[in-house]
Amino acid sequence: ATPKRVFVAALDWPGWVRGGKDEGLAVEALLAAAPRIAGVAAGAGLAFDPATLDLEVVERLPGGSGTEFGVPSSIAEADRTPLDAVEAARLAAIVEAAWTAFDRVAAAAPEELRKGPRGGGRDRTKIVGHVNEADAAYARELGLTSRPTEVPALRAAMLEVLGTPSDGSPLAGRRWTQRYAARRIAWHALDHAWEIEDRTEH
Repeated sequence: ATPKRVFVAALDWPGWVRGGKDEGLAVEALLAAAPRIAGVAAGAGLAFDPATLDLEVVERLPGGSGTEFGVPSSIAEADRTPLDAVEAARLAAIVEAAWTAFDRVAAAAPEELRKGPRGGGRDRTKIVGHVNEADAAYARELGLTSRPTEVPALRAAMLEVLGTPSDGSPLAGRRWTQRYAARRIAWHALDHAWEIEDRTEH
């Protein structure tokens, strides 16, 4: 949280992250997105029932310039806990499902999307390019110094890192832990998938 912006993230479900001007609005946005994350969970072969949600705040973290810019950039203490093989595979499956959801939404959308209230907003091709470029940058945080230029190969390399058991230490001696990396990567793909959906004329 910062005085101007708050992000709320579900630790158990990478990608289920929403923001708002205060904590209440952020939680409201998180709950509103539950049906959408249920679809992502299904894509990962996981059960998720929005009707049985039980939210518990386990950490509150100070935000920084990234938060105010619009990025859930704070790493929680829970993000530093170890990952066994089963949990690592689960996180990787959710990230892969988030990418699949983004690809599906982008493929079905028109090139020109509805403009925002001030007439702004990227069209579909630019959003797709932005997400792919961001993933290439995220790959560096995962320690992938030799990054494939083709999107499927890049994603496969990233999923291999995310799906490997971990003691919870930052990846490649950098800053991101595996749990945080999964959340950040899935959030970015889904945030733009849902943006495209919301900006598509029906």
